Amino acid sequence: MATRRDEIDCWLTDMDGVLVHENQAIPGAAELIQQWTDQGKPFLVLTNNSSFTPRDLSARLRASGLVVPEESIWTSALATADFCASQMPGGSAFVIGEAGMTTALHEAGFIMTETAPDYVVVGETRNYSFEAITKAIRLINNGARFIVTNPDATGPSTEGPLPATGAIAALITKATGRDPYIVGKPNPMMFRSAMNRIGAHSENTAMIGDRMDTDIVAGIEAGLHTILVLSGISDVAEVNRYPFRPDEVIGSVAELLNREPVETEL
Repeated sequence: MATRRDEIDCWLTDMDGVLVHENQAIPGAAELIQQWTDQGKPFLVLTNNSSFTPRDLSARLRASGLVVPEESIWTSALATADFCASQMPGGSAFVIGEAGMTTALHEAGFIMTETAPDYVVVGETRNYSFEAITKAIRLINNGARFIVTNPDATGPSTEGPLPATGAIAALITKATGRDPYIVGKPNPMMFRSAMNRIGAHSENTAMIGDRMDTDIVAGIEAGLHTILVLSGISDVAEVNRYPFRPDEVIGSVAELLNREPVETEL
């Protein structure tokens, strides 16, 4: 694992709280992406949200002032499709989710079906239906394997928290007695599939995130150089709550702009 920033050749970074906040680019984020591009450093922007395709997310980031090509975006939907295809090439799935998830599975060679699918895949959606959840429960009881894109129990909205993938998965688990396999963060599987996408190795790859319980722990378990930014949900007190710690703690990605590492005092 790289211990110094100048040994890093490839970068993985979370999106919300690291590059953008409430649809606005965080100062320094656009310059950092340009710096990586100019230096020819492979990078991927990661998100646990499985609703959107990389093309959708690229357009959303562009509206926030960040130029990130769709091939530089890695979602939990892509990681889930990658995992399913590696386990059962040309398989079938029943999906509760949005276009981001169904498109990823289609492109991985999967067939969408409600009849004896190999997998039931649950991802992010704002339109969970009782009928679809009931169908998922019955298919799992009949032998379909249960996969979930990410464990987040709630998601943000302007009105307050919304139930998210983890909450729906808990409902299905309660009804079936079956726990899902979760592909997205904090499963380091998502980082490994991301590194495979850009031909990176853990020895020279860094992960930038704003959450200790997903970004940093998964980065440590994947053997990456980990950098926590304090521009998202974590503060220094949050860092000290955990038995592990990142390699670096910085205020924001602006501190990664061609400067020497600056360690925030804990």
